Amino acid sequence: MPKRVLTGRVTSDKMDKSITVLVERRIMHPLYKKFIRRSKSYVAHDDANLCKEGDTVQIEECRPISKRKTWVVVLRNGGAVELPEFLAVEAAAAPAAAASEGATP
Repeated sequence: MPKRVLTGRVTSDKMDKSITVLVERRIMHPLYKKFIRRSKSYVAHDDANLCKEGDTVQIEECRPISKRKTWVVVLRNGGAVELPEFLAVEAAAAPAAAASEGATP
């Protein structure tokens, strides 16, 4: 199953190795057919503390890092961000595991 990817704006970078990202989406009202903005905040892992308040970031779903943090920063202002070591190891192991499952004798 593919991982979800969301785009949003950094609203807080006061935590160490964590940021708060506000993701806005537009939905149509079922009765009035007018577009309404809905927003939700996500806590994402920023290993190098690169992201600052106001940056546009792309976050990707990952395994739980803490109680509220299950997202990791992938892109910052259009440029790629290096994945943390523990997630890079898992990403490299995943294709190898999927290939071995399909090759049953």
